[in-house]
Amino acid sequence: MGYDIERFVGYVNEGLLCSICRDVLEDPLQAPCEHAFCTACIHGWLVHHSNCPEDRQVIDVSLLRPLYRYMKNDLNRLQLHCRNREYGCEMVCSLESIDRHERECEYSQIPCSNAGCTVQIERRNLDGHLAVCEYRSRECPNGCGFTILSAEDTQHNCVAELRTELELLRSEMICRVEEAKHEMESRLDSQRRHMVQKESILQNEIEELKSQMSRMMSDVRSLMAAERQHRQELEQAELEKQEL
Repeated sequence: MGYDIERFVGYVNEGLLCSICRDVLEDPLQAPCEHAFCTACIHGWLVHHSNCPEDRQVIDVSLLRPLYRYMKNDLNRLQLHCRNREYGCEMVCSLESIDRHERECEYSQIPCSNAGCTVQIERRNLDGHLAVCEYRSRECPNGCGFTILSAEDTQHNCVAELRTELELLRSEMICRVEEAKHEMESRLDSQRRHMVQKESILQNEIEELKSQMSRMMSDVRSLMAAERQHRQELEQAELEKQEL
């Protein structure tokens, strides 16, 4: 959709009007046949059609181009009223600068910044509204430290609020203690299983060492017996030699 032609001051050239909505071009595009359209208008048209709405020549989105520079300059120089004219704004400025003005216009209707408030108010009156808005927040004047809404002044009970806060803190502390306890028990259980496993491995290694020691002692005894047998045989041979 284009800019409402009723907002403009003075004559507006026919060539600067959208061929679809017939308002002044907004974000314009031009077809090869040189007819111009608002971007939103021509894109919407081409969803259901494949030709120019003026002369029926075949077109598609890929053929659309920006407006000629001289036409763009003529468009930007047009003078129009601020859209907040009905609220009291008397500003008239060029189309090129209207968006910047309207973003900052003191007569723009903007929402209250307080959460929960649905009031729409002129920018110039926002500070005054915020000072009395029932959704504005402030710190409790009695010193409990809670932030309260103005609408809750009569309902706010410092003692009850603090009691509730203490209960929440107590519940949170209990949960944290339980979590820490569970985590500690889990770690101890893991360490216990690890120690049992390690003890079993060490016990197996000890048994293996005992078995090796037993085999070594048996081998030593066998060697000692063989040594005695060999010595006896030598002594016997020596005696027999002497007798001869």
